[in-house]
Amino acid sequence: MSAGDGSRAGAPWVREFFLLSGLWGASFLFMRLGASEFGPLPTAGLRVALATLFLWPILVQQGQWPQLRQHWRPVLLAGLINSAIPFALYAWAVLHISTGLASILNATVPLFGAIIAWLWLGERIGRLRSLGLALGFLGVALLAWRAPGGAGGKSDLAFWAVAACLGATTCYALAASYARRYLVGIPPLATATGSQLGAALFLAIPTAIAWPAQMPGLRAWLAIAAISVLCTGIAYILYFRLIANAGPSRALAVTFLAPVFAVLYGVVFLSETVTLWMAGCALVIVLGTLLSTGLIGPGLLRRNIPAGTPRSP
Repeated sequence: MSAGDGSRAGAPWVREFFLLSGLWGASFLFMRLGASEFGPLPTAGLRVALATLFLWPILVQQGQWPQLRQHWRPVLLAGLINSAIPFALYAWAVLHISTGLASILNATVPLFGAIIAWLWLGERIGRLRSLGLALGFLGVALLAWRAPGGAGGKSDLAFWAVAACLGATTCYALAASYARRYLVGIPPLATATGSQLGAALFLAIPTAIAWPAQMPGLRAWLAIAAISVLCTGIAYILYFRLIANAGPSRALAVTFLAPVFAVLYGVVFLSETVTLWMAGCALVIVLGTLLSTGLIGPGLLRRNIPAGTPRSP
């Protein structure tokens, strides 16, 4: 099925769209449960290592190992930008702010993506997209201004936790432009698997150094397994299937639905609260993102949104 008939034969990709949104939304919950006992660096390191173990047999079975071996240098470096750094930043951030707030901030990836594509790739930004960028960053500023702690951590760390989330989203955006420049033509599964391997190699020593003195409990191990297999391995496969079956613009919209699931999980399982301020700022961010990416306005769906690397939180 092509992207063009995705809306007509919509049932398969719609189910995968909601499933992927739910999985990526759950990653914030699992990160909190894992990082609370493992710590941020081991949580990120275990996540990418287990994801590599899950994806590697699929890569070999699909016959894509030769492509990864041919392009191993840029793919492994993509893992540092797209997984190692942002996963570690988010794992630290969710210890000091609510998972719902962290998930809302993740929706800023396309905002930073537009800025980096303009600076690096020379992509044009018109007046409507500029307005969208201004709106999006206004929403972020307002959200950071009244960022609650809400994660059992010190409230004075909330600002830095928000900054960590924005650093992670900047990494995701940088990875998208990096992929457009250096990873074009490499099979998506090879990119996903190789980037996880690269991230695992980059995080191996930090994970060993920061390993907790007391062995974490079963709940933390299950959370790590879930975020590795479900929210990373399986989610990446769904993401690329969604791009193929529904088109990159619809795949990008997962970024906007995932926070809904994340907020729901946080309320149900972590007793987090959602304020009207958070909801209002989230709407401003989403509106600005839609404008800045051309998903609404005169350029609706004309541009091919870059989707070279997954942007899982």
